[in-house]
Amino acid sequence: MKIFIDPGHGGTDPGASANGLQEKNITLQIALKLRDILQKEYEGHTIQMSRTTDQTISLIERTNLANNWLADYLISIHINAGGGTGFESYTYNGNYKGKEQTNRLRRTLHNQIVKQTDFYNRGKKEANFHMVRESAMPAVLTENGFIDRNEDAQLLKQDSFLEKIARGHALGLAEAFNLPKKSASNNTATYYRVVAGSFKERKFVDERVNRLKEKGFQSFIDIFKKGGSTYYRVVVGSFKERENADKQVALLKKEGFDAFIDVVKH
Repeated sequence: MKIFIDPGHGGTDPGASANGLQEKNITLQIALKLRDILQKEYEGHTIQMSRTTDQTISLIERTNLANNWLADYLISIHINAGGGTGFESYTYNGNYKGKEQTNRLRRTLHNQIVKQTDFYNRGKKEANFHMVRESAMPAVLTENGFIDRNEDAQLLKQDSFLEKIARGHALGLAEAFNLPKKSASNNTATYYRVVAGSFKERKFVDERVNRLKEKGFQSFIDIFKKGGSTYYRVVVGSFKERENADKQVALLKKEGFDAFIDVVKH
């Protein structure tokens, strides 16, 4: 599972500014906290960020990075302005394949962020924003409070509150993509990964991923090498319990997909 995290703005683009705060700094703090939570507490994913410092990077550069990396999900983190209050999220407002799935994933993420922060819920919205329009994978843009509203700004100045925002994002991603929690012990943990296709050619992988989406299955691509050859596996879930993996295989087979379980030890 490849997650692309985009802290909005940066460098010469400060984003919104008010109450002694700049959007670019807050989004980076939240994004770094989100990355750290996912890396420390969850398995089954890799992360790339559009920036990890105060760097100027254009919108097209950001989506190109995500698209070229073949990310499975993109999340762009922002702070709002304009005199309102609370939290809202955006997906692309056009007509496109996978829109229902994109909004389903967003719904899970949105609800967790509101739950963790207790922000006023401004709703799940759609817009023609570059980050959600030009990404080749499901994408969401989150607006985490209003920098120009004093009450929100006072919260955004607290490191502990930024941690809550980041954790809401992390919990939402973990729930949406069934990311397994890391074992609390140092013992080797076993996970049962459901594979719904293994191919040498990328075009067949994309066809399988699209077919799975049409049937309501979220998947990601695992690339590995064996005997000098590169293989692309289409993975539809990673489970700690064998029984849950067996159920997923049964559902896939019912929809006409060949599937098997790959046992992975960490």
